[in-house]
Amino acid sequence: MIGFRWILLFLCIFGNPLVHAKKGAPYEKYGSSKSAIYACNLYISSVGIFCEPSTDYYATYACICQNDNARATFAGCLNVKNQITKDVVDDINKMGATYNLSCTVQDYKDSLQNYTKYAKLPSEIENYNISVPVNVPIKLNDSTTALYFRAYDQFLGNYDNSLYYGLALTEYFALVFVLAIIANWSKVLFPKIVGKFTGPISNTYRKYISLPAFIRRKKTQEQVFFKVFDFLVPSRLESLILFGFLALTIAVSGANIKYIENDPVFATKGQAIARYIADRTGITATLNMPLLILFAGRNNFLQWLTRWDFATFICYHRWVARVIFLLVVVHASCFTHLYLLRGYYAAEMKETFLVWGTIATVAGGIIMVQGMLFLRRAWYEIFLLVHIIMAALFIGGAWIHVEELGYVWIVYSVVAVWCFDRAVRVGRLFWFGFPKSEVILLADETLKVIVPKPKYWKSVPGGHAFIHFLRPSCFWQSHPFTFTDSKVRGDNIVLYCKVKGGVTHGLYQYLSTHPGKTTKIRVALEGPYGEATPAKSYDTANFVAGGNGIPGIYSEVVDLARRSRENSKQHLKLTWIVREYKSLYWFYEELIALKDTKIETTIYVTKPNLFNCIEEFNYRLPIITNEPRSSDAEINEIKDEERKELGLEFKTTDIKYNEEKKHFGSSDDESEDQADLQIRVVNQIKAELSHIQFKEGRPDMEELVKQEVEESNGSVAFVTCGHPVMVDDLRYSVVQNLDNPDGKRLDFFEQLQVWA
Repeated sequence: MIGFRWILLFLCIFGNPLVHAKKGAPYEKYGSSKSAIYACNLYISSVGIFCEPSTDYYATYACICQNDNARATFAGCLNVKNQITKDVVDDINKMGATYNLSCTVQDYKDSLQNYTKYAKLPSEIENYNISVPVNVPIKLNDSTTALYFRAYDQFLGNYDNSLYYGLALTEYFALVFVLAIIANWSKVLFPKIVGKFTGPISNTYRKYISLPAFIRRKKTQEQVFFKVFDFLVPSRLESLILFGFLALTIAVSGANIKYIENDPVFATKGQAIARYIADRTGITATLNMPLLILFAGRNNFLQWLTRWDFATFICYHRWVARVIFLLVVVHASCFTHLYLLRGYYAAEMKETFLVWGTIATVAGGIIMVQGMLFLRRAWYEIFLLVHIIMAALFIGGAWIHVEELGYVWIVYSVVAVWCFDRAVRVGRLFWFGFPKSEVILLADETLKVIVPKPKYWKSVPGGHAFIHFLRPSCFWQSHPFTFTDSKVRGDNIVLYCKVKGGVTHGLYQYLSTHPGKTTKIRVALEGPYGEATPAKSYDTANFVAGGNGIPGIYSEVVDLARRSRENSKQHLKLTWIVREYKSLYWFYEELIALKDTKIETTIYVTKPNLFNCIEEFNYRLPIITNEPRSSDAEINEIKDEERKELGLEFKTTDIKYNEEKKHFGSSDDESEDQADLQIRVVNQIKAELSHIQFKEGRPDMEELVKQEVEESNGSVAFVTCGHPVMVDDLRYSVVQNLDNPDGKRLDFFEQLQVWA
């Protein structure tokens, strides 16, 4: 896995088959002209020949143009459907281009007269032998000719129709994107107009379609199904869009597919239908591959156009992938059935394009299994590695499979999109540089990563960035985290990483062995991604965060407060829900900074009686130096000017901890019981954060929303990020209050992104 992304980029740029491989077969649109040519060619070849047999397939078309009797017979066939046209003649000349054909429409019209005068039925030709060239035009049966035309219109027309139907699926999403652009950008560009949409039609649409979860409350929470089969359900709007896509896929997969009675091309109805469906599903699946890769990219321009987040596109990516895989399975199954019926399955499966088609199908199947939510969360890095390898095999197999079938140009675009995204990602990393960052383990639950901010790097309030910790054990991994800007002691980007499994747990163990639980680690940052919500346009904006969801929420509300006019009537509120007081330690500096803003801040402590990590209390005020912290004393020796900068007017060094007993206790000179010490710590926190209102217990989201609507002078926006249960509860409460008696505009913006 090490360096796989760099290898992939190298292969994309320097190993691109667009540059080095031979050019694939060009796409061929059949239309009525080529359908007529193939129909007449098959019919005529079934009754006789005019030139000596040749191993060169295109010699047949040279014979048509150069042999008078062949041309006359062909003209007679074409005339049944009035197909002696310039398009048909030009196509015949192109098919025999290596023979420098130059027949004209007039040549075929003249030949038609010869056909009318001299054509004979096979039974009328002396010494007739179907394998021996004849020297007169062969008279064709008009009804049989019409049958061949119908058969080829169905057979070859299916190729053309499949292209249009495949594009229809792409155009479906294009229409969805246009509607999303209008809906989401109107909130940014025309907020006053949007704010007036509080009537029954608008509220009904938002209450039952655009805002709620698909069923009940769960949207960011996974649906539990025997644990191994847990899954995420798209929102109701996303589900309706996907239902439309699935319905359209089913419709186009069977549209205009019918059997022609007595079909001369296929021996049985089963063979005909199998071939039609196989061609249809294969082409439509291939045509939707560019969307599949585009949706999965971090640098997807559609995110900016639609203002949808990455998680939304990942949702569509997964479902488009499932649809494409099902189409591929149907495609493969139909051809397998056809080959078995005709008795040449073993021989056909030796063909290179079929071998690679099989490899691509198997790779797609592996992706479907290893992409399960349980496996993604349990072994994410293994999932990612297998996913990338299987995706490369799927695309590479598809490339070889369709290279000589005329559809490789679609795979070109797939590879181009994938390589472009990878190249931009690598470019972002080098553009940012590889600085050393201060990494601090705080409250035994969060990594605070302080990265020097380049002057040219523009932060996005509420955005996120992917960080690489450049250590031998994990440098290839990148994980997304929200961030804030900090101008205390320099211009820095501060990321907060909750300790879970994988790389964060490894860093937790690494930092636990260092003095002060801090060290310098070189990092690479890719971003920023995402964008701010339209909350700036609302009379009241309440930013609700839960646990480690605070950084992005904080950065956006602080940015709004900085940019708002002094006389602005907008009310900005920040609500943070934490489990215990120790969760404040790792965000203490930012909480202190709220003192000089207009933001009304409320912190809910749901379990105030839990009081762990007393030793971390003395680390709540960050000291960023060139050397790691080595002792509590060093931490507590805050310089006067630094204390003044943080807005503190008293000392904070009277909390002591007995390291050996690992519980609240006393030093040699002082003895306090646990309850008293808790009170002292909480009181000191509240004193230092006197500008913040503290409430103990879990907030009632329904009451919170109702209260905001009642107190607001106008429109209200809730912006949230945090635990999925909290986010889903807040969404549900907002939905239930859209029809508020005051007719105030109420909106919900979700910053939580769940894609793994």
